[in-house]
Amino acid sequence: MRRRTKQRQTERQTERQTDQFGDPQAPVLVAHGVRRTFDAAAAPVRALRGVDLRIAPGEFVALTGPSGCGKSTFLHVAAGLERVDAGRVEISGVDLADLDERGRALLRRREIGIVFQFFNLIDGMSALDNVALAGLVAGESRRDAVQRAHDLLDLLGLLDKAEAEPGQLSGGQRQRLAIARALVNRPRLLLADEPTGALDTDGGLEVLELLRRLHHEGQTILMVTHDQDLAARATRVVRMRDGLVVEESSAVPL
Repeated sequence: MRRRTKQRQTERQTERQTDQFGDPQAPVLVAHGVRRTFDAAAAPVRALRGVDLRIAPGEFVALTGPSGCGKSTFLHVAAGLERVDAGRVEISGVDLADLDERGRALLRRREIGIVFQFFNLIDGMSALDNVALAGLVAGESRRDAVQRAHDLLDLLGLLDKAEAEPGQLSGGQRQRLAIARALVNRPRLLLADEPTGALDTDGGLEVLELLRRLHHEGQTILMVTHDQDLAARATRVVRMRDGLVVEESSAVPL
């Protein structure tokens, strides 16, 4: 009985923590003074040293810089996958520091879509089921999840590959499938971590054009990339070095 009571209390607390999700008046992402240090055998690694960044609804921001500058760490922090040591990160007006682990997971399901460099698709499952599974995890019914997956595959030009497994797809098709999965929950913020890094030139351009199309349709995107040519396709470029934002500029998408 005590266990069930505690579980209900935790559920109510999580609901209170997340009742502001999707505030249309709030910036999609706000980071202020974000610091993150990792313990290492030789010496602590200061991955983020005081990052400030604000992303408004509808922006396509490229976060760029040399390897090891803290780009991917910041993306993980923005997704609530890593906690900060100092500073503040807000998604849709909600301070991540106010959320427990369950609350952060719920935030990801409701507000954030994540695209990884190496796809993270499930072998042995069809393209349709890979996308539908994400819908089920987000709490949709089986029927609604399958319909949403069908619609996304159609939107992204993969409907003819619905029954194919990931290993039967090209690199560009697999990344498009991963993007479809990330869009299942209609996220306010799409995070893309080196989305073209594992692709050849043609596949990379295919995925980049898709991201641009999603942006033109209103999707807010934060893309991590070390490729300056890719970064130039965004509407704003934020450059990092040694765990800090060192430059911001408005890009002119090609």
